[in-house]
Amino acid sequence: MKTILITGSTHGIGEAAALALAAQGHQIILHGRKQERCQEVAQLIQQKTGNPNIVFFSADLSVLSQVKALAKQIKGCFERLDVLVNNAGNFFLTRQLSPDGFEMTWALNHLSYFVLTLELLDLLKASAPARIVNVSSGSHYGQKLDCDPLTGLEKGIHTGLKAYGRTKLANILFTYELARRLEGQGVTANVLHPGLVRTHIWDKYGKFVRILLNIHLQRALTSEQGAQTTVYLATSPEVGWISGKYFVDCREVPSSPESHDLEAARRLWEAGEVLVTEKV
Repeated sequence: MKTILITGSTHGIGEAAALALAAQGHQIILHGRKQERCQEVAQLIQQKTGNPNIVFFSADLSVLSQVKALAKQIKGCFERLDVLVNNAGNFFLTRQLSPDGFEMTWALNHLSYFVLTLELLDLLKASAPARIVNVSSGSHYGQKLDCDPLTGLEKGIHTGLKAYGRTKLANILFTYELARRLEGQGVTANVLHPGLVRTHIWDKYGKFVRILLNIHLQRALTSEQGAQTTVYLATSPEVGWISGKYFVDCREVPSSPESHDLEAARRLWEAGEVLVTEKV
């Protein structure tokens, strides 16, 4: 039985992954922004799987202090952590700033991955062999990190799709750099695209855009289908020692040329280290 933490596991792909992994008999640590929803999902998973080993923690991962507080809670409650799945994320139509002053998409989709992972890294190493699974997106193709690597703020006009795609590129750059730094330490790091999945992330569009999206989403995957690669990377023996790779449909595939930029990955890592070492 593995102990598995999945961020953003009270809706969509994260919830589906939690249910599938609980059905395999693993101890699941759920995470969500609202405690009531966490409790509801925990009870639902217990009922559906008969697995009593479901616990939850609530935190707003767009707030740096809450990311660090979540890591502290995990370390205080668990002696081991076999798998960390960084799944929490969102899409924002307009530019917003997090309470810490970061671009909101950047704060939630990238900075939370980086800070939570580094805060839990010692626990993961102590639990080796352990795995880190980062959920990215095919929207990283064609993107560049033309923004401040610390704040995520860019020059020019903000568009929600560009900001989202940029964070997904950052997820891959971070994963590859993490895998290089963890080589030989018993912890793997891989990243994935779940596919086009019909989730609540599309609900924020206006009525006219949603009509067009509904046509586009007719071939979209269910959350259960979208979670399959996450579940595969979290537990499959086939990828037990594979690290630093990008997966789609449970298969390793090439990510964009920009995602292999070593200098961009270094700058991104150094910016993130500032947040990890700050006292909040």
